[in-house]
Amino acid sequence: MDELKQRLVARAIEEGFDEARICRPRDVGHVPERLEEFLALGRHGQMGWLAERTHWRGNPAALWPEARSVIMLAESYTPEHDPTETHARRDRGTISVYARGRDYHDVMKKRLKRLARWLIAEAGGDPAAQVKVFVDTAPVPEKPLGQAAGLGWQGKHTNLLSRRLGSWFFLGSIFTTLEMETDTPESDHCGACRACLDACPTGAFPAPGQLDARRCISYLTIEHKGPVDEALRPLLGNRIYGCDDCLAACPWNKFAQAAREVKYHARDDLLAPRLAELAAFDDAGFRAFFSGSPIKRIGRDRFVRNVLYAIGNSGDQALVAAARALLDDPDPTVADAAAWALNRLQDDANRQAGG
Repeated sequence: MDELKQRLVARAIEEGFDEARICRPRDVGHVPERLEEFLALGRHGQMGWLAERTHWRGNPAALWPEARSVIMLAESYTPEHDPTETHARRDRGTISVYARGRDYHDVMKKRLKRLARWLIAEAGGDPAAQVKVFVDTAPVPEKPLGQAAGLGWQGKHTNLLSRRLGSWFFLGSIFTTLEMETDTPESDHCGACRACLDACPTGAFPAPGQLDARRCISYLTIEHKGPVDEALRPLLGNRIYGCDDCLAACPWNKFAQAAREVKYHARDDLLAPRLAELAAFDDAGFRAFFSGSPIKRIGRDRFVRNVLYAIGNSGDQALVAAARALLDDPDPTVADAAAWALNRLQDDANRQAGG
C-alpha cells in the first residue's frame, strides 16, 4: 500500500468511516448493460430519473472524465434491535432503520468533505489534485463501485453486503484526479442462501440479483406517487416508510458492527410510532416532527397515505376514527387510502362477528 493511501485509510477511520477502499471509475463495465435491461423491462417504475443521464449513471468515468480514482467509504448504521419486531404491533408503524435517526446524507456528506479537504492538503498543494464527493444523490453506481473497490459484494437482493459490516452500512464516494493504488474487488459469498429472497413480502425479486422496484415496499412507500395498486396494499403490512426485511434476513448480519455515529441511533419516537398519531399530521405538523429526517422529503400526503394502508391492515377497530377523519382529505390519494382502510377494518369486524 502506498504511503498516501495508508494515511488516507487511517484518516477515514478517524473521521468515523468503518471501511475505505479504492477502485478506478472504469472498473464497473458491466453496469450499462444491466441498467439498460432494468429500464427496458420497466422495473424502475416511476423513477424516471434513473432513465435520465444513463451515460453517466452507467459509466462513472463519463461523470467526471478527469477522475483517476474513486475512494469508496462505508459507514455502519447497524440497529440495536431486530427491525422487524414491530411488524406484529398492529397499532404501530414500522420505519426503515436508516430513517429512524438523522438524515445520513447530511451527516455523511460533511464527513466526506472533511476527508476530501484533508486529501488535497496531503497531496502537497498539487494544483492538478481535485476531488468531488457524492452521497446517493448523483448518477453514481455506488453499489457496483463498492464491490469493485472491495467493500463488499452485491447480494441476491442487489444490496451491498460485507463480511465485516453485514447489510447495515451507508456508502459514500470521493472521486479524485489523483492516481491511487486500488484494492481487490470482492467476490460473492452468498452461496446457495436465499434468505433475503424468501423474506420479501411482495416477491420483488424476479430472480437472484434482480429487483423489480414496482413490487418493492421501499419503492412503494417512498418513491411511488399516487395510489398503490390495491393488490399490493395488504402486503405492505405496517411498513410506513421503507422496508428492511431482505436486509434483516441476511445471515452475514451476525458479524455486523454496531453503529459508531450516535446520530444514526434511532429516535425513541420513531422506533414504533403510533399510527393514530401519525395519521393526524397536517403539513406543518409533519414537517416539524420529521425535521432533520429523510422521511421529510416524501411530504405529508404520501406519508399519511402509507399510514392509512397500515391502519387498513391492522385489524384494529380502535383506529377506525383515525381513518374516518381523513375521508374528505384535500389530497385525493389520502382520501382514497382512508376509504380503503375503513373498508378493510369493516371487513375485519364483520369476520370477527361471524357476518
